[in-house]
Amino acid sequence: MIELYRLRKEVPSGAETLTILHSLDLSIPDGQFVSIVGPSGSGKSTLLGLIAGLDAPTAGEITIDGEAITTMDEDSLAALRGRKIGIVFQSFHLISSLTAYENVLVPMEIAGLGDAPERARRLLEDVDLTARAHHYPSQLSGGEQQRVSIARAFSNDPSILLADEPTGNLDSKNGRHVFDLMLKLNRQRGTTLILITHDHELAALADRRIALRDGRVVGDSSSSSEGETNETPDTDHANDDGGVAGDELLEAATAATAERQGRR
Repeated sequence: MIELYRLRKEVPSGAETLTILHSLDLSIPDGQFVSIVGPSGSGKSTLLGLIAGLDAPTAGEITIDGEAITTMDEDSLAALRGRKIGIVFQSFHLISSLTAYENVLVPMEIAGLGDAPERARRLLEDVDLTARAHHYPSQLSGGEQQRVSIARAFSNDPSILLADEPTGNLDSKNGRHVFDLMLKLNRQRGTTLILITHDHELAALADRRIALRDGRVVGDSSSSSEGETNETPDTDHANDDGGVAGDELLEAATAATAERQGRR
């Protein structure tokens, strides 16, 4: 379970303070596939970085399986990520001097896993890259590099996978292949998957879709709602013409967020 309570993030902007996230309350149960959508600047990547413990909130609390990560020091956060969290970035972040196999192997060797070599081979097989295992990133296509990064993200068998626009640098065919691999691993392993994406076709396949605008949750819908939409007016942005045109997720907020806040 991931829980966010009154989460707020502010950064200095010249002589003023810019608020990126406004007192968010969210609960994400174990094993759920959640997509997060919204226009650029809505706070999506900031939110993911906070859940990963890569950034610290200005106020509020984040708990993962009952552990308050907002009170942890850097060593404790690194240990938590090593135990529970895998991250897939849009720009791959592979080590150029290592082969695909070595990029997947190294995190497991650092963690001291005894079966690291065999596990690295199995993970590359899971993402259909057995034949490319000994190629360097420069010898791989963008889609292949992203598949290596997915295998690496699963090297610690995480209970949570965070993916920040993992298909953003790929063509539609490779993007869908990468998405299908993450979904397969989510379903087979029961991993909680939190996906940031601008692709609303992919977002619609999630168990739950959360829409952000200007650092606020303006939509929270489940695939089990069978098309029903619970709405609350977005009063702060009733006349805002910005955002992604035609994005219904950004026009309808459900009662789920308000209900959670009421329980607090």
